[in-house]
Amino acid sequence: MSEATDLAAAAGSADARVGLRAVLALRRLLETLERLQVDNARRQGWSWQEIADALGVSKQAVHKKHAGRTVAARSQED
Repeated sequence: MSEATDLAAAAGSADARVGLRAVLALRRLLETLERLQVDNARRQGWSWQEIADALGVSKQAVHKKHAGRTVAARSQED
């Protein structure tokens, strides 16, 4: 089984301690995956609006969350 599958199963545990720890780990994994895919989309030329639409959030929300980091990451690549 994959880590994500194991965590999803643990999140449904009757033991609240196990379940909450799994929820935290899944949240962290999700944030990492979102950063990865936003960076990927920006490298492919996606606009902030296109990314926002794909994530189901406002353009302002996605820009506020990711703009500074992606600009910094890209300037290090140059």
